[in-house]
Amino acid sequence: MLNLSIVLEDSARECPDRTAVVYGDLRLPYSLVNTVANQVANLLVSRGIGKGDKVALACPNLPYFPFVYFGILKAGATVVPLNILLQAPEITYHLQDSEAKALFCFEGLPDLPLGERGRQGFEGAEGAEHFFVLPATPFATESAHGETIWAALDGVSGEFETAQTAPDDTAVILYTSGTTGRPKGAELTHMNMLMNAMVSDEMYPRAEGGDAYLAVLPLFHSFGQTVVMNAGFRRRATLVLLPRFEPGPALELMRKENVTLFAGVPTMYWGMLTKIHADGDEVPSSLTTAVAGGASSPVEVLKDFEATFGIGILEGYGLSETSPVASFNQLGRPTKPGTIGTPIWGVEMKLVDGQWNTVEGEGPGEIAIRGHNVMKGYYNRPEATAEVMKDGWFRTGDIATRDADGYYTIVDRAKDMIIRGGFNVYPREIEEVLMTHPEVSLAAVVGVPHDSHGEEVKAYVIRTPGAGLTEEQLISWCRENMAAYKYPRVVEFRDALPMTATGKILKRELR
Repeated sequence: MLNLSIVLEDSARECPDRTAVVYGDLRLPYSLVNTVANQVANLLVSRGIGKGDKVALACPNLPYFPFVYFGILKAGATVVPLNILLQAPEITYHLQDSEAKALFCFEGLPDLPLGERGRQGFEGAEGAEHFFVLPATPFATESAHGETIWAALDGVSGEFETAQTAPDDTAVILYTSGTTGRPKGAELTHMNMLMNAMVSDEMYPRAEGGDAYLAVLPLFHSFGQTVVMNAGFRRRATLVLLPRFEPGPALELMRKENVTLFAGVPTMYWGMLTKIHADGDEVPSSLTTAVAGGASSPVEVLKDFEATFGIGILEGYGLSETSPVASFNQLGRPTKPGTIGTPIWGVEMKLVDGQWNTVEGEGPGEIAIRGHNVMKGYYNRPEATAEVMKDGWFRTGDIATRDADGYYTIVDRAKDMIIRGGFNVYPREIEEVLMTHPEVSLAAVVGVPHDSHGEEVKAYVIRTPGAGLTEEQLISWCRENMAAYKYPRVVEFRDALPMTATGKILKRELR
């Protein structure tokens, strides 16, 4: 018997009165979060949903998320978290692909009509039988989109005996963003998710008076789910929920709630630093641990953060398919800024070539991972699973090098690599150099089609406030600072770059 919901149950049993979740003026103790999750489990069982069934959840970072997530797990069912930016046809696709029987959907707000899209997506999905609205108004029992969770939970018991699930039963199906083809559902077991939360929790020191985590990474995504929510609940920390990242409000909440741990993607760190330098925002003094993942952090951002906040950013690496954490700059070992550290406890990594042959020495090669964190496979996709898995190893599609101490450094996504005139150009390397220019604030480099070279290197750049840098000036600076085959021949200035809901720069929209 092993059920991921133990991270909540154990904390609710040991310290029922400790604050589990803060959202605006709401402060909810562990006992309450656990009780509502029990009610959700009872509701599902009463509607005929149990072990092996899939239940989808479309919700931003609100208290509803843990209520429903853990309720689904307690019932023995599998959680299918959905990106809140999906449109109705995409919601239909995810519900049908995962064979979800029910959908819990946030009602939405004027700028995010999620309830409407969710209902429409649900109507189009065969096999989806139950639709529950998570209302925008707390405790509302009516909604234009259907039955609300509060109406459904009325009179339902807050006691529930958690279903017996085996370590290799599927706890969560996480859909990968599908940069190539349609999104695929990575099946992660109770063992995958629980071990990853435990190892993530053990990697950072605990604050003496208890920890507070700022939960602004989307909880529907593996990074926020494992490293913030599940590891945070296991640690009996307080989760301070922020549904949308904006640098000002994030910094303000950190100061107000004495946040000790912040996990984010590089663009979030860049946003906060820009805000502090431009508007003189106060640096939160309570922060003891800063964790980055999701994409490689530019070394300039790492330097600036340490100088400004007085603590370094610890970088890690992982994918939805690896629950997600695979490697990390771990305490007790020297931190090497710009690297993704070494494999976490219980996980092995190696470099391979296109034929799965092991690449010795520094590489470069493609990272392959084996351990307790690797998914069962892609749901109902044996061919896609066979393409990436062999003898327990999972190949990531990320190209890296490895130093003599075993620290890995991501060079780039295999599919982001630019081949210009027969030479391999790694965008990440170019971005790093670009960001050392004093008037460059953020850069994204992509390959664009070219008649004679195959591909040409193009840079999209956000300038620092008030900078007067021109395209010609930047290109000639690049020519002096980079090899002839590498430097960008085309530069386009932008005020903003397209990003995913998790804050990753969307290169496919720039190409």
